[in-house]
Amino acid sequence: MQVEGFGLFGLGLLFFSFLLFIIHIMVCVWAFKDARRKGRSPEFALLVLLAILFFPILGLIVYVLIREM
Repeated sequence: MQVEGFGLFGLGLLFFSFLLFIIHIMVCVWAFKDARRKGRSPEFALLVLLAILFFPILGLIVYVLIREM
Protein backbone atom coordinates (compact mmCIF):
# COMPACT_ATOMS: atom_id res chain seq x y z
CA MET A 1 0.00 0.00 0.00
CA GLN A 2 1.41 3.36 -1.04
CA VAL A 3 0.72 6.67 0.64
CA GLU A 4 0.37 9.56 -1.78
CA GLY A 5 0.62 12.92 -0.05
CA PHE A 6 -1.73 13.99 2.68
CA GLY A 7 -5.02 12.97 1.23
CA LEU A 8 -8.25 14.82 1.91
CA PHE A 9 -8.26 14.06 5.64
CA GLY A 10 -4.67 15.23 6.02
CA LEU A 11 -5.36 18.49 4.19
CA GLY A 12 -8.43 19.09 6.34
CA LEU A 13 -6.40 18.46 9.49
CA LEU A 14 -3.64 20.77 8.26
CA PHE A 15 -6.17 23.52 7.48
CA PHE A 16 -7.85 23.08 10.89
CA SER A 17 -4.47 23.26 12.67
CA PHE A 18 -3.56 26.42 10.76
CA LEU A 19 -6.92 27.96 11.65
CA LEU A 20 -6.40 27.19 15.36
CA PHE A 21 -2.91 28.71 15.17
CA ILE A 22 -4.28 31.93 13.65
CA ILE A 23 -7.01 32.12 16.31
CA HIS A 24 -4.39 31.58 19.02
CA ILE A 25 -2.24 34.44 17.71
CA MET A 26 -5.30 36.70 17.48
CA VAL A 27 -6.22 35.93 21.11
CA CYS A 28 -2.66 36.72 22.21
CA VAL A 29 -2.73 40.07 20.42
CA TRP A 30 -6.19 40.87 21.81
CA ALA A 31 -5.12 40.13 25.39
CA PHE A 32 -1.98 42.28 25.04
CA LYS A 33 -3.92 45.22 23.59
CA ASP A 34 -6.70 44.81 26.15
CA ALA A 35 -4.22 44.86 29.03
CA ARG A 36 -2.62 48.03 27.66
CA ARG A 37 -6.02 49.66 27.01
CA LYS A 38 -7.05 49.01 30.61
CA GLY A 39 -4.05 51.06 31.75
CA ARG A 40 -1.84 48.18 32.84
CA SER A 41 1.94 48.49 32.67
CA PRO A 42 3.80 47.21 29.61
CA GLU A 43 5.44 44.55 31.80
CA PHE A 44 2.05 43.22 32.90
CA ALA A 45 0.81 43.20 29.31
CA LEU A 46 3.91 41.27 28.23
CA LEU A 47 3.38 38.79 31.07
CA VAL A 48 -0.21 38.27 29.92
CA LEU A 49 0.99 37.77 26.35
CA LEU A 50 3.55 35.16 27.38
CA ALA A 51 1.10 33.37 29.67
CA ILE A 52 -1.47 33.03 26.89
CA LEU A 53 1.19 32.15 24.34
CA PHE A 54 2.58 29.23 26.37
CA PHE A 55 -0.58 28.19 28.26
CA PRO A 56 -3.40 29.08 25.85
CA ILE A 57 -6.55 27.91 27.62
CA LEU A 58 -5.42 28.31 31.22
CA GLY A 59 -3.73 31.66 30.52
CA LEU A 60 -6.84 33.05 28.84
CA ILE A 61 -9.11 31.89 31.67
CA VAL A 62 -6.83 33.45 34.29
CA TYR A 63 -6.56 36.71 32.34
CA VAL A 64 -10.32 36.99 31.88
CA LEU A 65 -10.81 36.42 35.60
CA ILE A 66 -8.23 39.02 36.70
CA ARG A 67 -8.70 41.63 33.98
CA GLU A 68 -11.28 43.66 35.95
CA MET A 69 -9.20 43.82 39.14
